[in-house]
Amino acid sequence: MLRTAARITQRSCRSQPRALATRIASRTFSASRTIADDVRPTSLDVLTEEEKMLKESVARFAQEVIAPKVREMDEAEMMDPEIIQKLFEQGYMGIETSAEYGGAESSFTSAIIAIEELAKVDPSVSVMCDVHNTLVNTVIRLYGTKEQQDKWLPLLSESKLASFCLSEPASGSDAFALQTRAVKDGDHWVINGTKMWITNSYEAEIFLIFANIDPSKGYKGITCFLATKDMGIKIAKKEQKLGIRASSTCSLNFDDLRVPAENIIGGEGKGYKVAIEILNEGRIGIAAQMLGLAQGAFDKAVPYTFQRSQFGQPIGTFQGLAFQQARAATEIEAARLLTYNAARRKEEGLPFAREAAMAKLYASEVAQRVSGAAIEWAGGVGFTRETGIEKFWRDSKIGAIYEGTSNIQLQTIAKFIQKQYS
Repeated sequence: MLRTAARITQRSCRSQPRALATRIASRTFSASRTIADDVRPTSLDVLTEEEKMLKESVARFAQEVIAPKVREMDEAEMMDPEIIQKLFEQGYMGIETSAEYGGAESSFTSAIIAIEELAKVDPSVSVMCDVHNTLVNTVIRLYGTKEQQDKWLPLLSESKLASFCLSEPASGSDAFALQTRAVKDGDHWVINGTKMWITNSYEAEIFLIFANIDPSKGYKGITCFLATKDMGIKIAKKEQKLGIRASSTCSLNFDDLRVPAENIIGGEGKGYKVAIEILNEGRIGIAAQMLGLAQGAFDKAVPYTFQRSQFGQPIGTFQGLAFQQARAATEIEAARLLTYNAARRKEEGLPFAREAAMAKLYASEVAQRVSGAAIEWAGGVGFTRETGIEKFWRDSKIGAIYEGTSNIQLQTIAKFIQKQYS
C-alpha cells in the first residue's frame, strides 16, 4: 500500500505546481495511523516503510532548511518565522492528525521519529514541533468534541502554532497546585492568573490554558480551555535561557481573559485527567528530543577526532578516546530502544507511563553525558560556538527539568516498583 501511494504521488506531482507537489510528497508517509501486521517491525529499531520515508524526509528538511539558520537563531534567541511556516507546509505539525483535517494521518511513533530527527540539528525546533504535536494536537483529537475538532484541527495542521499552558510560579512539579482561576459569566468563562515557562508562547496563536473553576474541589476543579492570542493573552516576559534559546519560553498574564464556554476541552473539571494522560505522552517526546540531541552531538564531534592527528595518529584511534566513544554509542542506542519501546507501547494501546518515565529520565542523562564528552573530544574547537557542539550541551540541560524533572521520573518509576513488589 505504501509503495502504491508513493507511485500515485509521483505521478500526481508531475502535473502540479512545484510547491504543491513538494507538500504532497512530504506527506506520503501518512499511509496509516496504525502498524499493519504485514509491516510490523521485528525489533524496536526496525522501521516500517512509512517511518523510513518520514525519517528521510525530516532529516533532509533539517539539513537543508534548519541547519543554515541554527547559529543565527540561537544568537538572536528567536525562532525564524520561515521555519515555522515550512514545518506546516511539510506536514510536520499535524503528523497524527487525520487527512480530513489537513494532517498526515500517521502514527505516534512517526511523530517521535520526526522529533528525534529535528533534534539532531536543532533541539529548539524539535521541542516546538514536539509540544505542538504530542501535547496540543493530541488533546484536541482525544478530548475535543466533533465541532471543536472541525474548527481547530485544520488550523493546527496547516498554519497556527499552539502552546500548552500548565506551569505557574507556585505550580511546577506539583502541577495541580495551580492558582489560575476561571469564573462563569453567561456564555463565557473569565480567566485570571499567570503561567510561567510556557513553550512556544511567543509565536503561538492558539493556547490550551488550565485553570480551576472550583478551588473547593481541589484538582477536580481544573478545566482545560482553548483560547486564541487575539482574545487578550498578554506576554509578560520572554525568558533568556541557557539553552534551546530559539524556542520561546514566556510568562503569560490573563487579566479578565474571556473565553467562550464552547471552548472548554474535555468537560468541566476534567482538566486534571487531560493533563495527566497527555504529559505521559509528552515525556516520550522529550526523550526523543534528548535522543536526537545526543546523536547530533556525537555525529558532529566524532568525525573531527579522525581528522585531527597527534603523536602521529588520529586522536580517535587512541584507546582512551575510542572507549569513550564506544560507551557513548552504546548509551545512545539504549536510549533509542527505551524511547521507541515507550512509543510502540503507547501506539498499541498498552500501559506506557513507566516506560515513558524511564525513557525520559535516561535519554536526558545520556544527552548531557554525550554532549559534554563531545566538547572534550573536539578540544578547544569544541569549546567555541563556531562548531555548534557546545550548543548541544547547553540545550541538553533542560531535559532533566521540563515535562517532569528527573526526580519526578524516578518517583514515577519507584511507584511502579513498589506496586509490583510490596
